[in-house]
Amino acid sequence: MNDPEQLKVLLVIPLYNHAETVDSVVRNGLATGYTVLVVDDGSTDDGFERIAELDCLKLKLTPNRGKGVAILAAARFAADNNFHAILTLDADGQHDPLEAGKLIREAEKKASPTIIIGARQMIQDSVPRSSHFGRKFSNFWVRLECGCDLSDTQSGMRLYPVRELLLLNLTRSRFDFEVEVLVKAVWAGVDVESVDVSVYYPPAGERVSHFDKIIDNWRLTRLHSELVCRHLLPFPHKQLVAKEERTQKTLIVKNPWQTLKNFCREGASPFWLAVAVWFGIFLGALPLIGVHTIVIIYVAYRFHLNKVAAVAASQFCMPPLVPVLCIETGYFLRTGQFLLDLSWEKWLLEVHYRIWDWFLGSLIIGPLLGLFGAAVVYQVARRFAGGSVDG
Repeated sequence: MNDPEQLKVLLVIPLYNHAETVDSVVRNGLATGYTVLVVDDGSTDDGFERIAELDCLKLKLTPNRGKGVAILAAARFAADNNFHAILTLDADGQHDPLEAGKLIREAEKKASPTIIIGARQMIQDSVPRSSHFGRKFSNFWVRLECGCDLSDTQSGMRLYPVRELLLLNLTRSRFDFEVEVLVKAVWAGVDVESVDVSVYYPPAGERVSHFDKIIDNWRLTRLHSELVCRHLLPFPHKQLVAKEERTQKTLIVKNPWQTLKNFCREGASPFWLAVAVWFGIFLGALPLIGVHTIVIIYVAYRFHLNKVAAVAASQFCMPPLVPVLCIETGYFLRTGQFLLDLSWEKWLLEVHYRIWDWFLGSLIIGPLLGLFGAAVVYQVARRFAGGSVDG
């Protein structure tokens, strides 16, 4: 993508058991004038046969191995045939292929490789509530894991730079692939941006979805857990795009007051201020004796949260009230009764037990106090922001 004027794009349609819609999607894709590749990921209906006469490229995989495998197979095909980027479209008719130009034109403006997401405008009454929730939930975790604030991290309409996509260390192959690729791309220095596109959701009785609410949600839970844990580690990620090519936000400047203002404004939407407060209180409640502030600043830095808000919120957990409350809660969890003995033996000679009680209790008291503090800060910040909501 070094020469944006010569960007060569391959439209890719991963196909798995969408025989009723794939024909119209391919026809609309061909109408754009771009080359279309259909990757059949082990379908068991006759969808592949229905497009046999259409002038598109075809690639068949067997058995079914997941959308991620199909997309990577298409990327390898694109690389072998000198395409710079692939633009993926779902075969269920959810996306309008005629809007592919929006993503391509946005990519052509960029001086460095960029993933462009077609952010679905989910305003129809036919859009299920679970889809709205799932998108917000996914957006939250992606923002936490890589600091990239995206409006639709679940959209299947995306433009990927081929070279960078193939160099990423990707391990997921199904619905979790589309989250993993965004987070790891940002870690690798690849920019990710969004453009608005329309979306079609058929009535509930006509909708065909292969998302398994148990298995696929479990896969996503495992993925987010692994990404969060990896992001907390201080080891750098392999960079595919040189850091000097990226615009970095400068927080620390020569003027100390301006530096403080920059830290206060960092991630300063009402929602993300509330998240920072929750983390500050939760970590402040843990028995991290002597290192609370260091840990809180480090976690806030890794998760791209407001450091000032997190550290300030943690001060509400200073001894003695919150630690004692945590110890009493932990003791009750272990013994079924409260610790009413204030003797030297119970509180000093058995200090190792009290620290364990403190830890157990903080896992309950910390999140609850954090929710209360976050709710208060959110309401106050939202009022000062004029009622705007940014989640």
